[in-house]
Amino acid sequence: MLLSTTHTIEGFPIKEYKGIVTGESVIGANIFKDFVAGIRDIVGGRVNKYEKVLQQAKETSLKEMEERAKMLGANAIVGIDIDYETLGQGGSMLMVACSGTAVVI
Repeated sequence: MLLSTTHTIEGFPIKEYKGIVTGESVIGANIFKDFVAGIRDIVGGRVNKYEKVLQQAKETSLKEMEERAKMLGANAIVGIDIDYETLGQGGSMLMVACSGTAVVI
């Protein structure tokens, strides 16, 4: 399945629009990761553990959206948008939500 943030895919005319599809993933941060992140904030540098978790959440959301598009008979998703939001008390969880238009090309 082709995935694109653009509304068209060059060289592949859209034959049919199947509808809007979404994918969501919510992840919680644990105390150890928060501790490491706090240290990194003080001394600087990237927080690799958070980056890996964010990447996993994004991939899960995209995969969920792709499965929903397949159920509609689509073979591509265009106009993909990925959003990140904090949830819970004190922003203790992160939601990754993506949406796009399922199409047949």
